[in-house]
Amino acid sequence: MKKAYFTFTLAVIFMVSFAGKKISNPPALTGNITISGAFALYPVTVKWAEEFKKLNPGVKIDISAGGAGKGMTDVLSGMADIAMFSRDIYPEETKKGAYGIAVTRDAVVPTISDKNPNITELLKKGIKKQGFIDLFVTGNAKTWGQATGIKSSAPIHVYTRSDASGAAESWAKYLGKKQEDLLGVGVFGDPGLATAVKKDPVGIGYNNIVYVYDSKTNQQTNGVRIIPIDINNNGQIDAAENFYDNIDQLIAAIAAGKYPSPPARDLYFVTKGKPANAASIAFIKYVLTDGQKYVHEAGYVDLSKERLAKELEKVK
Repeated sequence: MKKAYFTFTLAVIFMVSFAGKKISNPPALTGNITISGAFALYPVTVKWAEEFKKLNPGVKIDISAGGAGKGMTDVLSGMADIAMFSRDIYPEETKKGAYGIAVTRDAVVPTISDKNPNITELLKKGIKKQGFIDLFVTGNAKTWGQATGIKSSAPIHVYTRSDASGAAESWAKYLGKKQEDLLGVGVFGDPGLATAVKKDPVGIGYNNIVYVYDSKTNQQTNGVRIIPIDINNNGQIDAAENFYDNIDQLIAAIAAGKYPSPPARDLYFVTKGKPANAASIAFIKYVLTDGQKYVHEAGYVDLSKERLAKELEKVK
């Protein structure tokens, strides 16, 4: 009986000691994050930011797309906390402090107008890698017939990116060159290049896949079509090379390594040195964990669980 009374007394003392004292939750996350860079990452980064801010309303995130080159310049100069980046990071950029964290994967695809007079035949034959070199590098191909081998004397108008672009660098790397080696009329930004090709029935360019497919239907839309790459160089697009009808097929082909790499590539968040800003760290961790559920629906390719774990270690 005395033991029970003693236990009750201790419980009362404990309750009195904490009476009126509120056990507080951890402080809410606050801060500002400025993100700049690649058009390739812009759509999914906007989605990530929207969902992250629902969980952390005290964090303000400003996002602007101006090309991968601008993103790198902004982050290294301190104008941005995070750069959206769509090509490999150069050693000279690493020496200046560029710290890359892969967050997803996508690809650059060659594009033409759906009003191209030869579109039916072009979709069946595609273009060989050498044909793209003759168009974008040497300039030897001036007509659709010269570029593809079809019977056509229609001229071909080449478009490229005018801004420092990961898409352009990846496309150039596939052709054995750098962005500055690419021929064509320069157009700013991914949306601008898609529009230029759409308006020109004999135009050709290249785009990140999220600017070619409709996010609601997953079908190619908006007047732009992918012209298939004749990967095995046999003069026709075989069943194994025909994976462009909808974005899910193309994503699966990229993930399986069926689409050439480059222009299939990793996409990065880049910071100057290891992330130190609490809000930025929390956002990047979110992107690499819960945020990954939005990758596929936004038209991107999932990184493997092993790769995500490796990237997550970079921000711990």
